[in-house]
Amino acid sequence: MNEDWKFQRRRSKLVDLLRERGIEDERVLVSINQVPRHLFVDEALRARAYNDEALPIGMKQTISQPFTVAYQTMMLAPQPGERILEIGTGSGYQAAVLCEIGARVFTIERLRPLYERTSQLLRVLGYKALCRCGDGIQGWEAVGPFDGIIVTAGATIVPDKLLQQLRIPDAENTGGRLVIPVGNRDSQRMNRITRESADAYAREETEGFRFVPLIGAS
Repeated sequence: MNEDWKFQRRRSKLVDLLRERGIEDERVLVSINQVPRHLFVDEALRARAYNDEALPIGMKQTISQPFTVAYQTMMLAPQPGERILEIGTGSGYQAAVLCEIGARVFTIERLRPLYERTSQLLRVLGYKALCRCGDGIQGWEAVGPFDGIIVTAGATIVPDKLLQQLRIPDAENTGGRLVIPVGNRDSQRMNRITRESADAYAREETEGFRFVPLIGAS
């Protein structure tokens, strides 16, 4: 991933900004500093790639602003080797950040043209995320359970299928975590749901965000 010096400098400034805004997990910041975000946006938008803003990627979808990606990743707290499911591959930027941390990433995108473009980009850049085109609301039961699930679209309710695919805690592992924005079409609150047993979950609600809506495959 050879990069022009100007992008490296801009990325470092972005990391400084994220730290100022309250991102405290240094592993997340190091990962953000490694991922070439300018390659995940249209060439015409590359001058804005390291601004802390969402950008269009086509098909009425966006690449989330870096603060949102960093915040969700910090809430999820993925560890190297953990199995992480992402719902809404989109540009692939969030998946790349998770890969940089060392997670085993599984990601689902419902829009086939976006899935085909992004899965190829991740391969070219060397990110070994396993991609699938399908209905993210259903999760990916065949390769679960997961240590973490991250949803990059706004949900009106928490999908039960995703809760059921979180790892049940045992003597060696804590329960799986689900990070998901929940609310109406205009705004959502970020939720972290941790599985405590086969049928019990702990739920925390934090900052407000705005995402594209979470919908099933058409």
